[in-house]
Amino acid sequence: MSKTRALVRRMGMTNSTTKTRNLDQYGNPALPWTQARDLLATESGAADVPFFLNTVRPDGRPHSVGIGAVWFEDTLYFVSGPGTRKSRNLAENPACTVSVRLTGLDLVLEGDAHRVTDESTLDRLAARYREAGWPAEREGQAFTAPFTAPSGGPAPWYVYRITLRAAHAVATAGPGGATRWTFG
Repeated sequence: MSKTRALVRRMGMTNSTTKTRNLDQYGNPALPWTQARDLLATESGAADVPFFLNTVRPDGRPHSVGIGAVWFEDTLYFVSGPGTRKSRNLAENPACTVSVRLTGLDLVLEGDAHRVTDESTLDRLAARYREAGWPAEREGQAFTAPFTAPSGGPAPWYVYRITLRAAHAVATAGPGGATRWTFG
């Protein structure tokens, strides 16, 4: 694997797909990944765009919870208190999905979530969260703020990056379409 491809894979970047599969049964063309990516870039972080993280408990039972997520530098990030169920689940098994309803598109992202500890990345992400209305500040390798979601646990909050393996979308507005993308 080339150094560039290894970096892209490690960083979770998703500029290109390795496979697109049209799931539409009514003859609509496959949806372009750029449509989903652009909606994530413009709509993530908004208070009225709910994201849901799905993880697996150590005993195999599913766990789903709302998260404050932002799409930043072609990657999805979210925060979680270290003692929360979602953080404990991810420590055992990083596999997860994130679901979101965007304008005209229901989207599910599949991948692995790993904690971000790079302070430069955390500083840039804190600025992105502040732009979205949450007054996050980096403190060491985590975030603090005067408030967070009621289920976020006490500060400090860890930041997670999702490295995408696949995504699928269903258009909720005309002309329609359903597509699955696989990432390298």
